[in-house]
Amino acid sequence: MTLTAYTVRPSLVRHRRFIAAIAIDSIGTGVFIPVSMLYFLATTSLTLVQVGTALTTAGLLALPAGPLAGGLVDRYGAKPVLQAANLAQALGFAGYLLVSQTWQIALCAWLNSAGRAVFFSCYGATVTALAAPGQRERWFGLLGSVRNLGYALGGLLTAVAVSFGTHGVYAAIVVVNALSCLAAFVLMRAVPNIRPEAGQDAAGGWGRVLRDRRYLSLVAHQLCFAISLFALNVVIPVYAVDVLGLPAWTAGAIFTLNTLMVGFAQGIVVGWLSGRIRSRVLVAGHACFAAGYLLFLAADRVAALALAVGFVLLGAVSYTFGEIVGGPITSTVAAESAPDALRGRYLALNQLAVTVAGAVAPAVLSGLLTTGAAAIWLTLVGVSALGAALATTIGKVVPAAQSRIGGA
Repeated sequence: MTLTAYTVRPSLVRHRRFIAAIAIDSIGTGVFIPVSMLYFLATTSLTLVQVGTALTTAGLLALPAGPLAGGLVDRYGAKPVLQAANLAQALGFAGYLLVSQTWQIALCAWLNSAGRAVFFSCYGATVTALAAPGQRERWFGLLGSVRNLGYALGGLLTAVAVSFGTHGVYAAIVVVNALSCLAAFVLMRAVPNIRPEAGQDAAGGWGRVLRDRRYLSLVAHQLCFAISLFALNVVIPVYAVDVLGLPAWTAGAIFTLNTLMVGFAQGIVVGWLSGRIRSRVLVAGHACFAAGYLLFLAADRVAALALAVGFVLLGAVSYTFGEIVGGPITSTVAAESAPDALRGRYLALNQLAVTVAGAVAPAVLSGLLTTGAAAIWLTLVGVSALGAALATTIGKVVPAAQSRIGGA
Protein backbone atom coordinates (compact mmCIF):
# COMPACT_ATOMS: atom_id res chain seq x y z
CA MET A 1 0.00 0.00 0.00
CA THR A 2 1.32 3.47 -0.87
CA LEU A 3 0.58 6.54 1.20
CA THR A 4 -0.81 9.71 -0.27
CA ALA A 5 1.39 12.77 -0.74
CA TYR A 6 -0.43 14.50 2.12
CA THR A 7 0.23 11.63 4.52
CA VAL A 8 3.97 11.43 3.85
CA ARG A 9 4.65 15.18 3.96
CA PRO A 10 7.21 15.85 6.73
CA SER A 11 5.97 17.66 9.83
CA LEU A 12 7.99 20.86 9.50
CA VAL A 13 6.44 22.60 12.51
CA ARG A 14 6.87 19.72 14.93
CA HIS A 15 10.57 19.27 14.17
CA ARG A 16 11.42 22.83 13.14
CA ARG A 17 14.31 23.08 15.61
CA PHE A 18 16.01 20.02 14.19
CA ILE A 19 15.59 21.39 10.66
CA ALA A 20 16.91 24.77 11.82
CA ALA A 21 19.94 23.08 13.41
CA ILE A 22 20.75 21.31 10.13
CA ALA A 23 20.29 24.55 8.17
CA ILE A 24 22.51 26.63 10.46
CA ASP A 25 25.20 23.95 10.57
CA SER A 26 25.25 23.67 6.77
CA ILE A 27 25.50 27.46 6.33
CA GLY A 28 28.49 27.49 8.66
CA THR A 29 30.08 24.63 6.75
CA GLY A 30 29.43 26.37 3.44
CA VAL A 31 31.07 29.52 4.80
CA PHE A 32 34.34 27.82 5.75
CA ILE A 33 34.97 24.96 3.32
CA PRO A 34 35.68 27.16 0.25
CA VAL A 35 38.44 29.01 2.12
CA SER A 36 39.77 26.31 4.44
CA MET A 37 43.20 26.18 2.80
CA LEU A 38 43.27 29.92 2.10
CA TYR A 39 42.56 30.67 5.76
CA PHE A 40 45.67 28.92 7.05
CA LEU A 41 47.85 30.33 4.29
CA ALA A 42 46.61 33.84 5.08
CA THR A 43 46.86 33.63 8.88
CA THR A 44 50.00 31.51 9.41
CA SER A 45 53.50 31.33 7.96
CA LEU A 46 53.06 27.67 6.97
CA THR A 47 53.40 26.41 3.40
CA LEU A 48 50.70 24.76 1.32
CA VAL A 49 52.37 21.36 1.80
CA GLN A 50 52.49 21.77 5.59
CA VAL A 51 48.84 22.79 5.78
CA GLY A 52 47.79 19.95 3.47
CA THR A 53 49.76 17.44 5.52
CA ALA A 54 48.12 18.64 8.74
CA LEU A 55 44.61 18.38 7.31
CA THR A 56 45.22 14.97 5.75
CA THR A 57 46.66 13.63 9.01
CA ALA A 58 43.64 14.92 10.91
CA GLY A 59 41.26 13.27 8.46
CA LEU A 60 42.98 9.90 8.74
CA LEU A 61 43.09 10.02 12.54
CA ALA A 62 39.37 10.84 12.60
CA LEU A 63 38.34 7.69 10.71
CA PRO A 64 37.63 5.60 13.88
CA ALA A 65 35.36 8.32 15.33
CA GLY A 66 32.28 7.29 13.33
CA PRO A 67 32.30 3.59 14.32
CA LEU A 68 32.99 4.52 17.95
CA ALA A 69 30.03 6.89 17.87
CA GLY A 70 27.81 4.09 16.58
CA GLY A 71 28.17 2.15 19.83
CA LEU A 72 27.46 5.28 21.87
CA VAL A 73 24.29 5.95 19.86
CA ASP A 74 23.02 2.43 20.56
CA ARG A 75 23.69 2.92 24.27
CA TYR A 76 22.74 6.54 24.96
CA GLY A 77 20.68 7.60 21.92
CA ALA A 78 21.71 9.85 19.03
CA LYS A 79 20.93 13.26 20.55
CA PRO A 80 23.73 13.53 23.17
CA VAL A 81 26.27 12.16 20.69
CA LEU A 82 25.16 14.69 18.07
CA GLN A 83 25.48 17.49 20.60
CA ALA A 84 28.97 16.32 21.58
CA ALA A 85 29.90 16.45 17.89
CA ASN A 86 28.60 20.05 17.70
CA LEU A 87 30.73 21.06 20.68
CA ALA A 88 33.83 19.32 19.31
CA GLN A 89 33.51 21.23 16.05
CA ALA A 90 32.88 24.53 17.83
CA LEU A 91 36.04 23.98 19.88
CA GLY A 92 38.02 23.00 16.79
CA PHE A 93 36.99 26.10 14.85
CA ALA A 94 37.65 28.36 17.84
CA GLY A 95 41.12 26.83 18.01
CA TYR A 96 41.78 27.88 14.41
CA LEU A 97 41.93 31.47 15.66
CA LEU A 98 45.05 30.61 17.69
CA VAL A 99 46.98 28.11 15.55
CA SER A 100 50.41 28.88 14.14
CA GLN A 101 52.10 25.48 13.84
CA THR A 102 51.41 22.30 11.89
CA TRP A 103 50.58 20.16 14.93
CA GLN A 104 48.13 22.77 16.19
CA ILE A 105 46.26 22.78 12.88
CA ALA A 106 46.21 18.96 12.93
CA LEU A 107 44.77 18.91 16.46
CA CYS A 108 42.00 21.41 15.76
CA ALA A 109 41.25 19.86 12.36
CA TRP A 110 41.01 16.46 14.05
CA LEU A 111 38.30 17.82 16.36
CA ASN A 112 36.40 19.09 13.31
CA SER A 113 36.89 15.95 11.23
CA ALA A 114 35.95 13.66 14.10
CA GLY A 115 32.94 15.86 14.84
CA ARG A 116 31.73 15.67 11.24
CA ALA A 117 32.24 11.89 11.17
CA VAL A 118 30.24 11.52 14.40
CA PHE A 119 27.56 13.91 13.14
CA PHE A 120 26.91 11.91 9.98
CA SER A 121 27.01 8.62 11.90
CA CYS A 122 24.21 9.96 14.15
CA TYR A 123 22.31 11.85 11.46
CA GLY A 124 20.56 8.85 9.91
CA ALA A 125 19.59 7.39 13.29
CA THR A 126 18.06 10.73 14.32
CA VAL A 127 16.03 11.11 11.13
CA THR A 128 14.83 7.51 11.37
CA ALA A 129 13.67 8.06 14.95
CA LEU A 130 11.85 11.31 14.15
CA ALA A 131 10.20 10.18 10.90
CA ALA A 132 7.57 7.46 10.77
CA PRO A 133 7.74 4.68 8.15
CA GLY A 134 6.53 6.06 4.86
CA GLN A 135 7.96 9.51 5.61
CA ARG A 136 11.67 8.76 5.64
CA GLU A 137 12.47 9.30 1.96
CA ARG A 138 10.72 12.65 2.20
CA TRP A 139 12.65 13.55 5.32
CA PHE A 140 16.04 12.61 3.88
CA GLY A 141 15.13 14.46 0.69
CA LEU A 142 13.99 17.56 2.58
CA LEU A 143 17.08 17.68 4.78
CA GLY A 144 19.32 17.08 1.78
CA SER A 145 17.72 20.10 0.14
CA VAL A 146 18.17 22.19 3.29
CA ARG A 147 21.83 21.23 3.55
CA ASN A 148 22.58 22.02 -0.10
CA LEU A 149 20.87 25.40 0.08
CA GLY A 150 22.76 26.10 3.29
CA TYR A 151 26.07 25.23 1.63
CA ALA A 152 25.17 27.51 -1.28
CA LEU A 153 24.24 30.44 0.97
CA GLY A 154 27.37 29.97 3.05
CA GLY A 155 29.52 29.83 -0.07
CA LEU A 156 27.90 33.00 -1.41
CA LEU A 157 28.58 34.85 1.85
CA THR A 158 32.19 33.71 1.74
CA ALA A 159 32.63 34.81 -1.87
CA VAL A 160 31.56 38.31 -0.86
CA ALA A 161 33.67 38.33 2.33
CA VAL A 162 36.97 37.13 0.87
CA SER A 163 36.87 39.85 -1.77
CA PHE A 164 38.12 42.14 1.03
CA GLY A 165 41.00 39.71 1.76
CA THR A 166 41.83 41.01 5.26
CA HIS A 167 42.94 39.00 8.29
CA GLY A 168 39.83 40.18 10.14
CA VAL A 169 37.53 38.81 7.44
CA TYR A 170 39.14 35.38 7.61
CA ALA A 171 38.84 35.40 11.41
CA ALA A 172 35.16 36.41 11.12
CA ILE A 173 34.52 33.43 8.82
CA VAL A 174 35.92 31.05 11.42
CA VAL A 175 33.93 32.72 14.21
CA VAL A 176 30.71 32.38 12.19
CA ASN A 177 31.37 28.67 11.70
CA ALA A 178 32.09 28.12 15.41
CA LEU A 179 28.91 30.00 16.35
CA SER A 180 26.88 27.92 13.88
CA CYS A 181 28.02 24.78 15.70
CA LEU A 182 27.02 26.26 19.06
CA ALA A 183 23.64 27.33 17.66
CA ALA A 184 23.06 23.80 16.35
CA PHE A 185 23.96 22.45 19.82
CA VAL A 186 21.37 24.71 21.47
CA LEU A 187 18.64 23.87 18.94
CA MET A 188 19.31 20.15 19.32
CA ARG A 189 18.35 20.42 23.01
CA ALA A 190 14.69 20.52 21.93
CA VAL A 191 15.00 17.36 19.80
CA PRO A 192 13.73 14.21 21.58
CA ASN A 193 16.32 11.56 22.36
CA ILE A 194 14.77 8.24 21.40
CA ARG A 195 16.85 5.43 22.87
CA PRO A 196 16.39 1.82 21.72
CA GLU A 197 15.16 -0.60 24.33
CA ALA A 198 17.69 -3.20 25.41
CA GLY A 199 16.70 -6.66 24.35
CA GLN A 200 17.49 -9.59 22.12
CA ASP A 201 18.04 -7.30 19.12
CA ALA A 202 21.05 -5.76 20.89
CA ALA A 203 22.90 -9.06 21.27
CA GLY A 204 26.10 -9.53 19.30
CA GLY A 205 27.26 -5.92 19.03
CA TRP A 206 29.78 -5.20 16.27
CA GLY A 207 30.27 -8.91 15.61
CA ARG A 208 26.65 -9.22 14.55
CA VAL A 209 26.93 -6.16 12.32
CA LEU A 210 30.02 -7.45 10.53
CA ARG A 211 28.47 -10.89 10.01
CA ASP A 212 25.36 -9.46 8.37
CA ARG A 213 26.13 -10.24 4.73
CA ARG A 214 22.97 -8.62 3.43
CA TYR A 215 23.91 -5.33 5.07
CA LEU A 216 27.51 -5.62 3.87
CA SER A 217 26.19 -5.74 0.30
CA LEU A 218 24.31 -2.55 1.06
CA VAL A 219 27.51 -0.96 2.39
CA ALA A 220 29.30 -1.97 -0.82
CA HIS A 221 26.55 -0.23 -2.77
CA GLN A 222 26.98 2.86 -0.59
CA LEU A 223 30.70 2.89 -1.44
CA CYS A 224 29.94 2.97 -5.18
CA PHE A 225 27.34 5.69 -4.73
CA ALA A 226 29.72 7.77 -2.60
CA ILE A 227 32.54 7.55 -5.15
CA SER A 228 30.21 9.10 -7.69
CA LEU A 229 29.25 11.85 -5.26
CA PHE A 230 32.89 12.81 -4.71
CA ALA A 231 33.50 13.06 -8.46
CA LEU A 232 31.75 16.45 -8.39
CA ASN A 233 34.33 18.01 -6.08
CA VAL A 234 37.41 16.14 -7.27
CA VAL A 235 37.40 15.88 -11.06
CA ILE A 236 34.43 17.45 -12.84
CA PRO A 237 35.45 21.14 -12.47
CA VAL A 238 39.14 20.37 -13.14
CA TYR A 239 38.21 18.36 -16.22
CA ALA A 240 35.99 21.14 -17.57
CA VAL A 241 38.49 23.98 -17.12
CA ASP A 242 41.98 22.44 -17.25
CA VAL A 243 41.47 19.49 -19.60
CA LEU A 244 38.80 20.78 -21.96
CA GLY A 245 39.95 24.39 -21.73
CA LEU A 246 36.43 25.71 -21.12
CA PRO A 247 35.89 29.18 -19.57
CA ALA A 248 36.53 29.36 -15.83
CA TRP A 249 32.88 30.22 -15.18
CA THR A 250 31.96 26.69 -16.28
CA ALA A 251 33.23 25.24 -12.98
CA GLY A 252 31.09 27.67 -10.99
CA ALA A 253 28.10 26.96 -13.22
CA ILE A 254 28.41 23.22 -12.56
CA PHE A 255 28.45 23.72 -8.78
CA THR A 256 25.59 26.21 -8.90
CA LEU A 257 23.51 23.96 -11.13
CA ASN A 258 24.09 20.97 -8.86
CA THR A 259 23.33 22.89 -5.67
CA LEU A 260 20.15 24.52 -6.97
CA MET A 261 18.82 21.32 -8.50
CA VAL A 262 19.35 19.34 -5.30
CA GLY A 263 18.13 22.21 -3.14
CA PHE A 264 14.87 22.85 -4.98
CA ALA A 265 14.08 19.64 -6.83
CA GLN A 266 14.93 16.80 -4.46
CA GLY A 267 11.73 16.93 -2.42
CA ILE A 268 9.61 17.23 -5.58
CA VAL A 269 11.32 14.29 -7.28
CA VAL A 270 10.94 12.07 -4.19
CA GLY A 271 7.23 12.87 -4.25
CA TRP A 272 6.99 11.88 -7.92
CA LEU A 273 8.73 8.58 -7.16
CA SER A 274 6.23 7.61 -4.47
CA GLY A 275 5.04 4.04 -4.94
CA ARG A 276 8.05 2.84 -6.94
CA ILE A 277 10.29 0.01 -5.75
CA ARG A 278 13.36 1.41 -4.04
CA SER A 279 16.00 -0.86 -5.58
CA ARG A 280 14.79 -0.04 -9.10
CA VAL A 281 15.01 3.68 -8.34
CA LEU A 282 18.60 3.14 -7.15
CA VAL A 283 19.41 1.46 -10.46
CA ALA A 284 17.95 4.46 -12.27
CA GLY A 285 20.14 6.77 -10.17
CA HIS A 286 23.29 4.93 -11.23
CA ALA A 287 22.08 5.07 -14.84
CA CYS A 288 21.83 8.88 -14.53
CA PHE A 289 25.39 8.99 -13.18
CA ALA A 290 26.65 6.85 -16.07
CA ALA A 291 24.84 8.97 -18.68
CA GLY A 292 26.43 12.07 -17.20
CA TYR A 293 29.91 10.53 -17.40
CA LEU A 294 29.40 9.59 -21.04
CA LEU A 295 28.32 13.17 -21.80
CA PHE A 296 31.50 14.44 -20.13
CA LEU A 297 33.51 12.06 -22.31
CA ALA A 298 31.64 13.24 -25.41
CA ALA A 299 32.67 16.83 -24.59
CA ASP A 300 36.28 15.78 -25.19
CA ARG A 301 35.39 14.55 -28.67
CA VAL A 302 33.90 17.76 -30.09
CA ALA A 303 35.81 20.68 -31.55
CA ALA A 304 33.36 23.54 -31.01
CA LEU A 305 33.76 25.25 -27.63
CA ALA A 306 30.06 26.02 -27.29
CA LEU A 307 29.17 22.41 -28.01
CA ALA A 308 31.65 21.19 -25.40
CA VAL A 309 30.12 23.55 -22.82
CA GLY A 310 26.67 22.20 -23.72
CA PHE A 311 27.76 18.58 -23.26
CA VAL A 312 29.35 19.37 -19.89
CA LEU A 313 26.27 21.18 -18.58
CA LEU A 314 23.97 18.40 -19.82
CA GLY A 315 26.28 15.91 -18.16
CA ALA A 316 26.06 17.90 -14.93
CA VAL A 317 22.25 17.80 -15.11
CA SER A 318 22.19 14.03 -15.66
CA TYR A 319 24.78 13.51 -12.90
CA THR A 320 22.75 15.64 -10.47
CA PHE A 321 19.60 13.64 -11.19
CA GLY A 322 21.55 10.57 -10.10
CA GLU A 323 22.30 12.29 -6.79
CA ILE A 324 18.71 13.52 -6.38
CA VAL A 325 17.16 10.14 -7.14
CA GLY A 326 19.58 7.96 -5.22
CA GLY A 327 20.48 10.01 -2.14
CA PRO A 328 17.27 9.84 -0.05
CA ILE A 329 16.60 6.22 -1.06
CA THR A 330 20.11 5.07 -0.14
CA SER A 331 19.82 6.71 3.29
CA THR A 332 16.37 5.28 3.94
CA VAL A 333 17.29 1.72 2.97
CA ALA A 334 20.42 1.86 5.15
CA ALA A 335 18.43 3.11 8.13
CA GLU A 336 15.48 0.74 7.82
CA SER A 337 17.69 -2.31 7.22
CA ALA A 338 19.23 -2.00 10.68
CA PRO A 339 17.63 -3.41 13.85
CA ASP A 340 16.54 -0.70 16.26
CA ALA A 341 18.91 -1.69 19.07
CA LEU A 342 21.99 -1.69 16.78
CA ARG A 343 21.04 1.06 14.34
CA GLY A 344 23.88 3.28 15.54
CA ARG A 345 26.51 0.68 14.71
CA TYR A 346 24.90 -0.30 11.41
CA LEU A 347 24.68 3.28 10.19
CA ALA A 348 28.20 4.03 11.42
CA LEU A 349 29.47 1.19 9.21
CA ASN A 350 27.49 2.54 6.28
CA GLN A 351 28.88 6.04 6.88
CA LEU A 352 32.39 4.60 7.06
CA ALA A 353 31.99 3.63 3.39
CA VAL A 354 31.37 7.31 2.59
CA THR A 355 34.40 8.36 4.67
CA VAL A 356 36.64 5.83 2.92
CA ALA A 357 35.38 7.01 -0.47
CA GLY A 358 36.21 10.57 0.52
CA ALA A 359 39.70 9.53 1.55
CA VAL A 360 40.61 7.59 -1.61
CA ALA A 361 38.68 9.55 -4.25
CA PRO A 362 41.07 12.55 -4.55
CA ALA A 363 44.16 10.43 -5.21
CA VAL A 364 42.52 7.75 -7.36
CA LEU A 365 40.29 9.97 -9.48
CA SER A 366 42.98 12.61 -9.97
CA GLY A 367 45.41 9.91 -11.06
CA LEU A 368 42.91 8.57 -13.59
CA LEU A 369 42.26 12.08 -14.90
CA THR A 370 45.95 12.54 -15.69
CA THR A 371 45.87 9.47 -17.95
CA GLY A 372 43.09 10.83 -20.17
CA ALA A 373 39.38 11.46 -20.47
CA ALA A 374 38.51 7.90 -21.44
CA ALA A 375 40.27 6.46 -18.38
CA ILE A 376 38.42 8.57 -15.83
CA TRP A 377 34.93 8.55 -17.32
CA LEU A 378 34.82 4.93 -18.42
CA THR A 379 36.10 3.90 -14.99
CA LEU A 380 33.30 5.88 -13.36
CA VAL A 381 30.81 4.33 -15.78
CA GLY A 382 32.11 0.98 -14.51
CA VAL A 383 31.59 2.11 -10.90
CA SER A 384 28.01 3.05 -11.78
CA ALA A 385 27.45 -0.31 -13.47
CA LEU A 386 28.74 -2.07 -10.35
CA GLY A 387 26.50 0.13 -8.20
CA ALA A 388 23.48 -0.77 -10.36
CA ALA A 389 24.33 -4.47 -10.07
CA LEU A 390 24.61 -4.16 -6.28
CA ALA A 391 21.31 -2.27 -6.18
CA THR A 392 19.70 -5.15 -8.05
CA THR A 393 21.25 -7.61 -5.58
CA ILE A 394 20.04 -5.80 -2.47
CA GLY A 395 16.64 -5.54 -4.14
CA LYS A 396 16.52 -9.34 -3.93
CA VAL A 397 17.91 -9.89 -0.42
CA VAL A 398 17.27 -6.72 1.62
CA PRO A 399 13.58 -6.26 2.56
CA ALA A 400 13.86 -2.46 2.88
CA ALA A 401 15.15 -2.26 -0.69
CA GLN A 402 12.21 -4.35 -1.90
CA SER A 403 9.70 -1.91 -0.41
CA ARG A 404 8.04 0.92 -2.26
CA ILE A 405 8.89 4.57 -1.70
CA GLY A 406 6.42 6.12 0.74
CA GLY A 407 5.06 2.73 1.77
CA ALA A 408 4.24 2.12 5.42
